Amino acid sequence: MLKDKVAIITGGTRGIGFEIARVFLENHAKVVIFGSKEESVNEALTSLREEGYDVDGYYPNLNEFNQVSQVVNEIHQKYGKIDILVNNAGISANKKIDDTTVEDFQKIMDINVNAMFYMTKAVVPLMKEAHHGVILNTSSMVSIYGQPSGVGYPTSKFAVNGMTKSLARELGTFNIRVNAVAPGVTNTDMVASLPKEMIEPLIKTIPLGRVGEPRDVANAFLFLASPLASYVTGEILSVDGAARS
Repeated sequence: MLKDKVAIITGGTRGIGFEIARVFLENHAKVVIFGSKEESVNEALTSLREEGYDVDGYYPNLNEFNQVSQVVNEIHQKYGKIDILVNNAGISANKKIDDTTVEDFQKIMDINVNAMFYMTKAVVPLMKEAHHGVILNTSSMVSIYGQPSGVGYPTSKFAVNGMTKSLARELGTFNIRVNAVAPGVTNTDMVASLPKEMIEPLIKTIPLGRVGEPRDVANAFLFLASPLASYVTGEILSVDGAARS
């Protein structure tokens, strides 16, 4: 479905981002993963290469636009194009507002919103020049319903949705589609580390009766990146088993 497409995936070393990389590679895309540390990038590359995939990786500081732009341009020179950008890098939060420092809030916005803007700003001129492209952002079910603590996280994901919808309108005339995926509770390493007594009540609120798997979410990204979604833009696709709480 993605034969010969060149895709950059931020936050691609673990969890949902790693599975997106794997699914894209299975569908014959040329994939470049970004991670926060050299060690985590190398571990992810080793794992994917052991599965037989040819994959590349970088670890720029996503909050330094000049650094981001330089790496994006290096990738463009190497591969000749950038067809797909997946803005998946992000951090969560669960502190009550009384315990959330100004620095805590700023860090969430820096990674979840500002870094997404920097990556997008670096890629858009190249996509405009090619007159095609797909930008996919990782949102969250809490961007729609909020959450009882950790206000910075849903706030940042509301911003992701706003940027997604606005850029879809702005960039449509350049044949650039912009969408987001809003996962629900997903079986990543973070969720797997939670106690059983916390997870089981959550599962009872999900009509499908289970938490999502990274592959469930990655398949949604695959659909939106592929020609099957050629007339889909400005959408926030929920992948949450109909959980509404």
